[in-house]
Amino acid sequence: MTRGAALLERLGDRLAGLRGRLTPDAGMDKITWFRAGGEADAFFQPQDEEDLAAFLKAVPEEIPVTIVGIGSNLLVREGGIRGFVVRLSAKGFGNAEVVSPTRIRAGAAIPDKRLSAAALEAGIGGFHFYHGIPGGLGGALRMNAGANGVETRERVVEVRALDRKGELHVLSNADMGYSYRKSKAPADLVFTSAVLEGYPEDREAIRAAMDAVQHHRETVQPIREKTGGSTFKNPEGTSAWKEIDKAGCRGLVIGGAQMSPMHCNFMINTGTATGYDLEYLGETVRARVLENSGIKLEWEIKRLGDFKLGHAIDPFLGQLL
Repeated sequence: MTRGAALLERLGDRLAGLRGRLTPDAGMDKITWFRAGGEADAFFQPQDEEDLAAFLKAVPEEIPVTIVGIGSNLLVREGGIRGFVVRLSAKGFGNAEVVSPTRIRAGAAIPDKRLSAAALEAGIGGFHFYHGIPGGLGGALRMNAGANGVETRERVVEVRALDRKGELHVLSNADMGYSYRKSKAPADLVFTSAVLEGYPEDREAIRAAMDAVQHHRETVQPIREKTGGSTFKNPEGTSAWKEIDKAGCRGLVIGGAQMSPMHCNFMINTGTATGYDLEYLGETVRARVLENSGIKLEWEIKRLGDFKLGHAIDPFLGQLL
């Protein structure tokens, strides 16, 4: 019996009544933009917030539950992910509603680009930067995603979330505890929606700002490749790509993985990369930057799951720090 089948059999009737889709032994390579990675023991897509709450209440806390978004900033290791992986459905969590002349209530599964389009239609400024972020709102809320000089924390009014027991929480902007590319919201919270605020702006001005964002991306980023976006956070006082370039890692190839020659803070799957190739390449870059400049690059890409037996990778390739 497979891991996934055994897990669903173990829970039996506890999962009865759920309306979302349960899939045992789900290949994560099908949902990550890298198109690489192992299997989740089981995959669940709830239909709505009520269905998600029922699921969280039904699954014992000793069984891991991992939340993923649209897979754009995600690297899954080849050993796979134990327990359940939950991905919010577009139908239940992907809508945007204008609730005032300056506010939008949006589901956590809405793609950032679609949120930007909804703001454009409503004549609400301040959301153009989402047009260039290849992710979903849930991830943006968690990591304070930003681009073009604007960050998510500047737009957040409040966030709805469920905890591991399925209980509802409403967090204010202050509760989220935002800083550069992170929040202090408890890790077990599953964001389901948020109220965001911009400002009145002429649609032509918004469109021009969005076009500028798109032009910039097409000019400097490998947007048509299998990539996970920015690989490392920018260190204080410099840019990750500059340090990677100075360490001689632009275009560096390991297996089927490569640091993009166009933008060397982007890792790409050239066609055959495994999760091991991608993470080994990333740690090689970190080790070389550390040796070259003394800077310890931090991963921006989220890495999940277990290493395949014999394929463990030490941070900085085990360099003495």
